Amino acid sequence: MEIDLKGKINDLYNQVTQEAKSRGYRAANALRSASLEVLRGQRSGKIYRKPFTKKATYQASAPGEPPAVRSGTLRRSWQPRAQSEKENGVVTVHPAIWTDVKYAPILQEGSPQMAPRPFEEPIIEKAKPEIEAIFGQPYLS
Repeated sequence: MEIDLKGKINDLYNQVTQEAKSRGYRAANALRSASLEVLRGQRSGKIYRKPFTKKATYQASAPGEPPAVRSGTLRRSWQPRAQSEKENGVVTVHPAIWTDVKYAPILQEGSPQMAPRPFEEPIIEKAKPEIEAIFGQPYLS
């Protein structure tokens, strides 16, 4: 009786690769969920009138806090993305979230007129336990 060992190993490799890619997308969703949590809630900065309104106000973030929600555009804009690359038989998965909101880097890094309102590290730290659990599960049952 002959066993196609190379074929079975290749099948297992493809199965684990597909599972790793799937977990990458789950991890990206964990980052997005964490972004929704980090970018909500009360802040401790000044109170401003919302633009284009007569009475509505919001409380801005203080330097060092994640940005406050004024319109919700930044908070809603995060999209999950999981990229994978294969090199020399090694698959690397990169879960991430991205936004096309132009002012996101200014909030993160600050500007000459404004101190940074960092949000990247708090999002990563909030999502880290869930991401570790996702990738820590056995790949083959």
